[in-house]
Amino acid sequence: MTGDASAFERIGRRGELRVSSLRADGTHSRFVPIWSVMVDGRLFVRSYMGTEGRWYRGAMARRAGRVSSGPDTIDVAFAPAPADLADRIDGAYREKYAGSAYLAPMLSADARASALELTARNA
Repeated sequence: MTGDASAFERIGRRGELRVSSLRADGTHSRFVPIWSVMVDGRLFVRSYMGTEGRWYRGAMARRAGRVSSGPDTIDVAFAPAPADLADRIDGAYREKYAGSAYLAPMLSADARASALELTARNA
């Protein structure tokens, strides 16, 4: 398990990451691929299904989990994204995923309501 800042940034810059939430029994759910964006060096994700998305509900239940992309895997904490960054997060999604047919749903009010900030946590 890597946890250094450079690994966290590498994960954020890749096209997609995989997210897994921590369960009550201490195990992790299966990894789910999702998009992520960086804003001012901070990592954000949204649920395509909004707050009803299964992975989102799992992440919010314990506010902890794990992300993985390429060779990097990091334990993370999940927190609601600051509302004042919503437009900047939209802009980051537009820039990173321009031309994708899946972009519009990621900019919807439902997806915006599910925005989470991920921070590295000690395992």
